[in-house]
Amino acid sequence: ARLVATYLALMPAAEAQEIKSLIKYEEETAGSLMATEYLAVKAGEKVRDVLAQVKKQAEEAESITYIYVVQSDNRLLGVVSLRDLLTHPDEMTIDTITNTRVISVKAGDDQKDVAQVVANYNFFSIPVTDDTGHLLGIITVDDIVDVLDEEAVEEYSGLAAVNVADTDDTAWHSALKRLPWLLGLLVLGMVSVAMVASFEDTIRQAPILAAFITIIGGTAGNAGTQSLALAVRHFGAGTEKSGWKNLFSEILAAAVVAVVTGLVLALVVFVWKSNDGLALAVGLSLAAAVLVSAVLSHLVPAFLNKINLDPAVVNGPLVQTICDWVAILIYFGIAQAMLDQFIGK
Repeated sequence: ARLVATYLALMPAAEAQEIKSLIKYEEETAGSLMATEYLAVKAGEKVRDVLAQVKKQAEEAESITYIYVVQSDNRLLGVVSLRDLLTHPDEMTIDTITNTRVISVKAGDDQKDVAQVVANYNFFSIPVTDDTGHLLGIITVDDIVDVLDEEAVEEYSGLAAVNVADTDDTAWHSALKRLPWLLGLLVLGMVSVAMVASFEDTIRQAPILAAFITIIGGTAGNAGTQSLALAVRHFGAGTEKSGWKNLFSEILAAAVVAVVTGLVLALVVFVWKSNDGLALAVGLSLAAAVLVSAVLSHLVPAFLNKINLDPAVVNGPLVQTICDWVAILIYFGIAQAMLDQFIGK
């Protein structure tokens, strides 16, 4: 704080005051993103006079695409595009061509929500107001692109359990950042090993079962990661449907994927081994594992979103490991139940 105060004291008063007005807002909010150089005119002015102001202020303004119409106390009334301004008679008042249904955001709004509004309406910039509607600044599409890039990096980092933005790290620092998660996942992976070992008797009776552990666990994990990525993206972008509709849609999609992958694997096993019991057990196991893993991977971020936590904190490798556990339990559970149908064939 002292360092900031020192720098502000060395700056021109106008610039220092502008920076003070911005740093009071929390990071990743509309207030922290906005620029205070914008084009605003008072209601009742003529188009000719507004054009003169635009020419005078254009060099310093952050954007001249939109001109905002305000009351004498700077309360936002509406917006006029530069195109409309140029295509209407000079003697016409600005009120005549003002769009009063202006979309704005509050200074305290989260930057992700602001980015979503701009993306939904294809704006070049959006006004920022206080709680009483007074115009404070604007956020341009350039800043929104930066926000979307940051959010994408966060999402990808979560899915990969590594910060993908750290491209300038040395090999040593990069390794140190990756190791904690990888060592943790290694420990969790040993749980998978222990689970498989607990079915040693089943494998001894039908050794062929061991051949399909990897493909069933891997496919279930991939399905879970896909479901997780879509859920994180949907919830992060604020495009999710109502809870039950969204869940039903995911169950339906997962069921289709499960049936298709299960049938394909069952067919391959039957052609390879000519054992209908084994083909049925393996295909059914894969279908069940894919369905459960996909739905589970959707429910976790959905639950976090429901309790107002960021769904992106769930990472892909952890979900894949959990899906591996699910697949092992389902696979050997079904295999044990159907053992008599394919053993010895």
